[in-house]
Amino acid sequence: MGIFDEIRKKLSNEFIDIIEWIDNTNDTLAYRFERYGNEIKNNAQLIVRESQIAVFINQGELADVFLPGTYTLSTKNLPILSTLQGWKYGFNSPFKAEVYFINSKLFTDEKWGTKNPITLNDERFGFVEVRAFGTYTFKVLDAGKFIKNIVGTDSDFTTFEINEHLKSLISTRFTDTIGEANLPIEMYAANTTELSETCLKVLQPEFESVGISIEKFFIENISMPETLKKEIFEYSRLNKIDLDQLTKFKAAKAIEQAASNTSTASEGMGMGMGFAMAQQMSNAFNKTSNTSGSQAPPPIPNTNVTYFYAVNNQQVGPVTKETLASLIASHTINGQTLIWTQGMTNWSMLQSIPDLQSLLNSTPPPLPNL
Repeated sequence: MGIFDEIRKKLSNEFIDIIEWIDNTNDTLAYRFERYGNEIKNNAQLIVRESQIAVFINQGELADVFLPGTYTLSTKNLPILSTLQGWKYGFNSPFKAEVYFINSKLFTDEKWGTKNPITLNDERFGFVEVRAFGTYTFKVLDAGKFIKNIVGTDSDFTTFEINEHLKSLISTRFTDTIGEANLPIEMYAANTTELSETCLKVLQPEFESVGISIEKFFIENISMPETLKKEIFEYSRLNKIDLDQLTKFKAAKAIEQAASNTSTASEGMGMGMGFAMAQQMSNAFNKTSNTSGSQAPPPIPNTNVTYFYAVNNQQVGPVTKETLASLIASHTINGQTLIWTQGMTNWSMLQSIPDLQSLLNSTPPPLPNL
């Protein structure tokens, strides 16, 4: 041993009798109290401040743990260390032990996020990818377990060193949780509070296994691709509005757009597309209505319809359809006779009126000359 080692050892024995840690940082989780040879004098003063825990390590083995307070170190308050050292009747000064101070305060506003998109299977949209991020708070709950599982022999352990491990753990458990939730894709963003509470319960045992307690867990946002957002918004609107009204609106917009085009060809194309789109959407709506509910019967025909007919430039009537049939049979009127009924804008020949065409077919042809 050199002369300077002897001097340092002597000074350590004579002057270092207070063991304490004043934390000037905001991110230190564990700090090892450094002094020459790890030597501690008999009756040395140990000062543990609020939000601190002191842990004694003897030859790599966890020994005594001290909560906030001031202690005079002796065999009375070092029972585990005394057993490990074999002190039955007191100990000689100095003795060797490592002292770690653990910061037990609450660490807030720690960030987490999914490194890669999470793939979910939605019944309507198929496989979709989402991302999520948020914050969490934690503190050291079991100092001895924390040193053995996380700190090891690190003399100055910070939140930066543990955050990557915690964020990976959070991301894995978060993925499992939202996958098991099996919600419609648009409901994840609307239920962040409930999902946050569920994730907190799932994560708590994982954190406690390494001596840490997760106090709060927040999901701030669950995002999805913009194209998927548009599809979801359109889908939700279709569920809320009348498809028949939507068809008419779309057709009107198409006609308006076509009318604003100065090209005749483009105008015809635009109107055609507008009517075609309107027809397709109307057919789809009718098909959906027919398949989703019971099919309605056709309306009861109106048997009280009466007609006027012209003979020798004179208006005759009104008469019923049956009367018209008798007049055709007696050759009083024929298919060229002008007919009018309510709802028609002009007089039309009987043979051009769909409702009366069957009367002409029911009349037998004239008998042949024998």
